[in-house]
Amino acid sequence: MPRQDADRQAPRRTPAIAAALKAGRVHLLCLCIVALVAATGLHVRLRDMVLDARFHANTRAPAADIAMVEIDPRSIAAIGRWPWPRSLHADLVRKLGEAGVTEIAFDVDFSARSTDADDRAFTDALRKAGGGVILATFRQAGETAEGKPASYVNRPLPAFESNAWQGLVNVMPDRDGAVRRFTFGATIDGVFVPSIAALLTGRHEPAAPEFRIDFGIDRQAVPGVSFIDVLRDEPAALAALRGKKVLVSGTAAELGDRFVIPNGHIIPGALLQILAAESIFQNRTLQTTAPALAFALALLPLGAALLMRRRRGSARIAAVICTAVAAEAAAAAVQIAYPVAVDTSLLLVAAAACALIILVDEVDIRGLLRQAAERRFHNVAMSLSDGLVCLDGEGRITMANEAATRIFGVAAADIKGRPFADLLAPEADAPSLPGASGLFEPGNRIVEQLGRRAGGELFPLESSWSIWETPSGRHYGVVLRDISERRRQQERIRYLAENDVVSGLPNHNRLIAALDEALRDGRRHRLMLAGLPNFDRMRDLEGQDFADALVRAAAARLRALAPDATLLSRPESDEFAVLLQGDEAAANRLAVRIIADFRSSPLEFSGRTLRMPLFLGHAGCEDAAASQLWLGNARFALAQARTHEQEAPVAFAMPMREEVEKRVALEARLRLALAAGEFELFYQPQVDLRTRAIIGAEALIRWRHPERGYVSPGEFMPVVNGTSLSEGVAAWVLETAIRQAAIWQKQGTPIRVGVNLAQSQFAAGSLVADVARLLDATGLAPGLVELEVTEDIILDDISRVRTILAALRDLGLLIAFDDFGTGYGSLTSLRDFPLDVIKIDQTFVRTLAPGTENAAIVAATIELGHALGHGLIAEGIEDEAIAALLSRMGCEEGQGYLFGRPMPARELEANWLRRAA
Repeated sequence: MPRQDADRQAPRRTPAIAAALKAGRVHLLCLCIVALVAATGLHVRLRDMVLDARFHANTRAPAADIAMVEIDPRSIAAIGRWPWPRSLHADLVRKLGEAGVTEIAFDVDFSARSTDADDRAFTDALRKAGGGVILATFRQAGETAEGKPASYVNRPLPAFESNAWQGLVNVMPDRDGAVRRFTFGATIDGVFVPSIAALLTGRHEPAAPEFRIDFGIDRQAVPGVSFIDVLRDEPAALAALRGKKVLVSGTAAELGDRFVIPNGHIIPGALLQILAAESIFQNRTLQTTAPALAFALALLPLGAALLMRRRRGSARIAAVICTAVAAEAAAAAVQIAYPVAVDTSLLLVAAAACALIILVDEVDIRGLLRQAAERRFHNVAMSLSDGLVCLDGEGRITMANEAATRIFGVAAADIKGRPFADLLAPEADAPSLPGASGLFEPGNRIVEQLGRRAGGELFPLESSWSIWETPSGRHYGVVLRDISERRRQQERIRYLAENDVVSGLPNHNRLIAALDEALRDGRRHRLMLAGLPNFDRMRDLEGQDFADALVRAAAARLRALAPDATLLSRPESDEFAVLLQGDEAAANRLAVRIIADFRSSPLEFSGRTLRMPLFLGHAGCEDAAASQLWLGNARFALAQARTHEQEAPVAFAMPMREEVEKRVALEARLRLALAAGEFELFYQPQVDLRTRAIIGAEALIRWRHPERGYVSPGEFMPVVNGTSLSEGVAAWVLETAIRQAAIWQKQGTPIRVGVNLAQSQFAAGSLVADVARLLDATGLAPGLVELEVTEDIILDDISRVRTILAALRDLGLLIAFDDFGTGYGSLTSLRDFPLDVIKIDQTFVRTLAPGTENAAIVAATIELGHALGHGLIAEGIEDEAIAALLSRMGCEEGQGYLFGRPMPARELEANWLRRAA
């Protein structure tokens, strides 16, 4: 060819090559997928699934005359234990021989010694069987003494091995846990050991490769009898085994000899061994074809697609599928006829990949996706509860959903094509597109504007802007939301957060904000708190509506009395706060006027008239560095006015705060004292007024401070009784006193011990159980414990206290009424509560003299106690004359400094108990 002609034809070759590559892209891509699947081994799972599925196409009956003797649950239950004595296996060998069994194989571990007698019996049975028995050998993984991996072989004992054949029973599960492959045997320590399956079929082939078991052999048709039936000479069992080979193995689930086989079935190991033997016997030792053939088969669907390349895509896909189906059918036929498992996994991968690629190549995916996206966008946009409009580059509306037309009150036909700015208020500063780039910056996507409805009504509008580029230019999307209702709700929430809904006055939050502002102001301000007395009780008595009306009336009165106040608020349900500018004198004058007005003029509300005196306390900003402290100071002043029921206003003084701080610090120190064991119990003697012999002692708490020494109970007990410390301290006192009384009982000097109970113990609800537990733990006689209660405890919850006292009395304890005569309901308490002892209060005893009022009260109390069958103890006896007078009046027992002050337990023992003994 001339040079010029060659140059003219060269440019034509390039398009031809490109066209060829385009036409062959399906095949190239398929080949790449097949190569990738083969390289990663992903086809192995598919291969196993296909080969396993072929077993359903052809089933075969067992032909090797092999039966199972099953170590089943019935046999284990009948014999009653596991493992069994070797003598049972010896009996089985003999009975199987007598039944006419041709060969016996044991899939049982005989590598460990049993008793000598049982081992000899089994050896004799093997010897008499004349070499017709196969025993299991298996290899298992383990570790050396140094922790390194090692392999161990379990063989039959030498005495057994010399009279039987060794058969390998190891199996090889695949990666998915299923057993598909088997071997003719393995070389162990240089010697080939055939598998039990090979021995049962008479095949000894050391060089034979491993094979796939033919699971098309019907495993349900393999005969089996129970071990116990053979031992019991059951005729049917023995007849079923005559002339057969037998495999003895465990089939009970609890023995664990179970394996997963293809298609998800689980079978005993013995059945797996028999299926392997049947595969060998029937020449069904399946061999998988070489990988090269799998690659070659993968070219078949590619060739079909290539031959049909000029046809439509559907025809090409049909050709590929038909080729794959035909190839798989041929492979299944080969496997049925011959022990060959043709691997068609890569063929199926190639067919699926080729069909999918042709389908994708034929379909306009981009067009479909675009249409689907547009339909989806339209459906979503129209279903949104928020408004959505799309704008072109000039800001004109190209699309609006129904919610957008509803927000602006414009018909759908009228909104399209309008400038978006027409829907906004002129002062809304609508973005001039494309000059609104700030709307699309991250963090600045949502803006609030004023919208304009069709009728001209302006409303708050929230919008979220987005932007995108298209071939036709820039477009904008605006998501709209009418936030009118949200604004109203926000205003309502803000109002509720800052105001009291009942009175309409500012609440605690607004008050704190005003106090902060007053502190920053620098001028003098006073905060006045006015408290309504017994407000909670009146609300509970009259109802919430009454209480609300009362609050509104009081608020209106305060507004009229303090018109110049900086702030009038209601921080608490029974408090009003008045913040005013001025000094203490000005605040005091206003407070006096308010108190006088409320006392002189009743409140009128809801058709009722109520005189409601106020308590007032006030504090100045100069005494506090923070608003909370300022409010606290005013509350200290109000608390003092309430406590002392003062008609005059109370101004805050720093000692008020210091007293509370001191009480809080003392409470914290008392908690440490309880934990550190600084409390002690002293005991004050209680004596027989006639013989002066000790009868009992009252346990009284003392605090030994590490630095101050003993602290007076009058200083710390009010704090204990008024806080959560009460329960812990009272429990400690009760336990300590009972344990001390038990010690005195064991020493032979038993006396009654009185223990003061606290209100918190009744509220806790575990008092009866605690006392019973202590009595049981110490062995103390219940009659040696006297529990003392005061009237305030009894009246706190009458029904509950009565029940608890009755339960304590049922335990055998004594109940004493302490400080009798000082309350309002003492006589009622004597009648209604289970009591044993009355303790006459020391206020009547200390000044007791003949002919006085106290003498009359004490005499009446003694007479009343005798009439009710109660014992009597007089407290506070300090001189002999009073003791003698009480004795003449009939009082049996006394307690006071005349007989002894409260003292430690050791001192009471030395001065009283030993002397009494």
